[in-house]
Amino acid sequence: MKRTYILILALCVLAGAKAQKFYNLRYCLELGLQNNYDLRIAHNEEQMSSNNATWANAGILPTLDFSAGYTGNVDKSETTDRAGVTTKSGSVFDQGVDVGVNLNWTLFDGLNMVAEYKRLRELKRQGETSTRLAIEDMVANIASEYYNFIQQKIRLKNYLYAVSLSKERVRVAGIRHNIGSGSRLDYQQALVDFNADSAQYIKQQETLHTSRIHLNELMAVPDVDEFFIIRDSLIDINANLQFDELWDATLATNASLLQANQDLNIARLDYKKVRSRDYPYLRLNTGYGYTYNKYDSSSPTRKSGNLGFNAGLTLGFNLFDGNRRREFHNARLAIENSELARQQLEQSLRADLMNMWQAYQNNLNLLNLERQNLITARDNHDIAITRYMEGDLSGIEVREAQQSLLDAEERILSVQYDIKVCEISLLQLSGKILEYLR
Repeated sequence: MKRTYILILALCVLAGAKAQKFYNLRYCLELGLQNNYDLRIAHNEEQMSSNNATWANAGILPTLDFSAGYTGNVDKSETTDRAGVTTKSGSVFDQGVDVGVNLNWTLFDGLNMVAEYKRLRELKRQGETSTRLAIEDMVANIASEYYNFIQQKIRLKNYLYAVSLSKERVRVAGIRHNIGSGSRLDYQQALVDFNADSAQYIKQQETLHTSRIHLNELMAVPDVDEFFIIRDSLIDINANLQFDELWDATLATNASLLQANQDLNIARLDYKKVRSRDYPYLRLNTGYGYTYNKYDSSSPTRKSGNLGFNAGLTLGFNLFDGNRRREFHNARLAIENSELARQQLEQSLRADLMNMWQAYQNNLNLLNLERQNLITARDNHDIAITRYMEGDLSGIEVREAQQSLLDAEERILSVQYDIKVCEISLLQLSGKILEYLR
């Protein structure tokens, strides 16, 4: 019976282990690539811009139309000659059928069609850049929340450690109070601190739960409250980034800067479209059709049919439309604005990169300092606990040593996360954020 119970318990444990989901950063990013709603919308918009970049949409290809029509006329006639004789005829029913195929093709329009096709191709590339921006934003958001989850998990562990320390202090204070070597006030203060640490631990569980929900939301998991286990237990720090390398990569591959360049190209193509109206246009019109007419018996001709081909060229020139001068100046101003926006964006990226780099460097220096502080805080706490056990230190002084240790752990954890956020931001600005997918 006992063996059966143990076997059932083992099977339950194994089943629970199989049900648990273990995530790492790459898996989270891949899941986000598959499910993220913003990314799926961006992919659809990219596909629409790709579908629009065709010769037909630019007007380069001819149009071919088929038409068919039927007409029927019922007429009564009355004529009076000079002699005053009036002649009346009954109802006359005439019918006609027209069937034809017509082809219309603009052969030249001042290169407007060519400029429009290039514009559509540029919009297609811009759609691809927008998708890349969406991917980079998603990677940055998931990576930031992933490491925030690790941070909250470590913080929860630290708070649990604080609860265990406070619990041990309550035990020691209780023993000392019972044997008469400690005061009741010291025991009650230990209970107050234990309850405060327990409340902080419970509150941290809520924060960790919120982070898990947010990460599931970013990955577009159907059940946003789905439980998972993060394989990483530490925030890994990359201290080998180089500013010059990051700035060169920003100028070469930053998605926002590429999009600004594409906006400038589109403005220049719009200018060419306006200038194309200064040139003549040439159009080809061809058709092939059949016409059939049937007349009433009162007509000399009972029926007739024509089958034939026609073709023609139309050469034209727009002499004046009242808007060309205005559109010409506006197109030039649009180019200037695009150039200014691109320069402003480059300056803004430079400022953001420098600010983020400074924060990155400062936090790296702080990390070394906080590591030393943590070692000192741990030594002080160990000394305080030993002296408290020996009765040479009060509970308040032990609490201060414990709080100093917790503060040191909190500061080093915050600095590690800040460094990671700076790293993510620097890689995103330089267009290298997708390295997390490798």
